[in-house]
Amino acid sequence: MFFTRKVLAILFVLLSVTVQSQSKMESFLTPSDTVNVPRKNTVYISESAFFGGTLIGLNQLWYKDYPKSSFHFINDNDDWLQMDKAGHLFSTYHLGRFGAESLAWSGATKKQQLVYGATVGFAFMSVVEVFDGFSSEWGASWGDVAANVAGGGLYVSQELLWNEQRITPKFSFHTTRYAALRPNTLGSSWNEQILKDYNGQTYWLSVNLYSFAKASKLPKWLNVALGYGADGMVSGNKETVSPEVAAQNHRKRQFYLSLDVDLTKINTNSHILKTVFSVFNTIKVPAPALEVSQFGGLKGHFIYF
Repeated sequence: MFFTRKVLAILFVLLSVTVQSQSKMESFLTPSDTVNVPRKNTVYISESAFFGGTLIGLNQLWYKDYPKSSFHFINDNDDWLQMDKAGHLFSTYHLGRFGAESLAWSGATKKQQLVYGATVGFAFMSVVEVFDGFSSEWGASWGDVAANVAGGGLYVSQELLWNEQRITPKFSFHTTRYAALRPNTLGSSWNEQILKDYNGQTYWLSVNLYSFAKASKLPKWLNVALGYGADGMVSGNKETVSPEVAAQNHRKRQFYLSLDVDLTKINTNSHILKTVFSVFNTIKVPAPALEVSQFGGLKGHFIYF
């Protein structure tokens, strides 16, 4: 009996600590109703440290082993069937969204959220473009710049037009057989392939149905997603590859129609869950999908990643 009481006492203490921790976290994540200067300063300092550290790490891991050159532009708009451009739009949109939401948490005005928050993504991606421009291996790309503008513009325009995000870029990934053909280019492990193997990437525009039909009885979280992907790519476009690898190059575009979930539209009073939902709303929920290939043919997927 003593042992049972002791265990119950320990469990009660642990439960109390957990509840208190959750309560503190909930209070911390609750957006401020008015401008909270310490929070705003925290946002600015944290973003500066994070992006600065990321850029330094990127330079060390990606650029330092390649010779430098004078700043120059290249035309890579035909590479990877524009999958990399879709990635730029996706990245700029969500970096800007997180920047704006961080300032909203600090109680900043809507104007400050859009001017100083939503532009973070474009500023970060622009610095990356400058790195490319000074590398002899690559070069700055006007196509990348245009995609960055589109990503930031997609977020800002929706806030100005509807005061909400009705169309959200999302991402999904599945492994492909092409990575094994060129592991140095397409990735030798899953975590590399998710970034490098454009054959397995799909970029989506996920449209919230309720936002466009608020008088309807549709679930607020239900989305229809339009996807774009590509397949059969063993090189960007002009890279030299062996005849054996080149024989596997059957490049084609793919278009998808699927259902999705807008996690930010799920009704909850928990700011912890709201934060988690906001982060994971970058990912397309696996669901049945219809695929239309560039060269004809309709294909159904029971579950598409």
